[in-house]
Amino acid sequence: MGRLDGKVAIISGGARGQGESEVRRFADEGASVVFGDMRDDLGRQVASDVGDRAIYQHLDVRSEDDWQHIVQKAEGEFGKVDVLVNNAGVAQIGPITHEVPLADYMTLISINQVGVFLGMRAVIPAMLRNRGGSIVNISSTAGLAGYGGTVAYTASKFAVRGMTKTVALEYGRAGIRVNSIHPGGIDTPMSRALSGNGEVDGDSYQGMAMGRVGQPEEIANLALFLASDESSYCTGSEFTADGGLMAGMVNPSARALLD
Repeated sequence: MGRLDGKVAIISGGARGQGESEVRRFADEGASVVFGDMRDDLGRQVASDVGDRAIYQHLDVRSEDDWQHIVQKAEGEFGKVDVLVNNAGVAQIGPITHEVPLADYMTLISINQVGVFLGMRAVIPAMLRNRGGSIVNISSTAGLAGYGGTVAYTASKFAVRGMTKTVALEYGRAGIRVNSIHPGGIDTPMSRALSGNGEVDGDSYQGMAMGRVGQPEEIANLALFLASDESSYCTGSEFTADGGLMAGMVNPSARALLD
């Protein structure tokens, strides 16, 4: 018996990285998944790999029409919507605040923040018809603390955290739970692209408690828990999966002893 047997999930940004891991994990646990992305070739390949439990549909999270279409697809194919994972997002590490062009700032906000809002707004009527559901918003440790050179990204991820709490309060009595996940460094195509050389810099994680980068499957497992009935008393909360990053940094002398 799967942990998501009988549930219908919508996942944004499901063509690669964390989203792809969530699509595969949810389907393995019995969910029917409708997932979207803008990388159509990759998305169709993931759907083909997963089989009958997954349907791919083009989704630009900035588009109200695209969100309506993917909800209609889920209800039309599977009869309801139980779960939304707002996974799609972009990251940018660049100039300090006074050098950031407004257009760049607004592009990131429109995807990471407005896209999450539009996703929640689109699925809530379907969840009300279903008399409940679970929304999982992917934020970041940048939604818990600031990082230099990431003003737009950090603003968007703090906003996701705040919207999560607000929507949880508004719809808790209707049986809709809303939580946020705050990953630290995760080995994904997006994080590799940000490194500049296509690889994850393992040395930058050595000062953390666990001393390693995270894997997409580890975030998918946490999303699975929040999507399932196992988390039935969890709403309006943030769940951190960061290898101990937010706990602080290991003292170098102590690290030598631990190693």
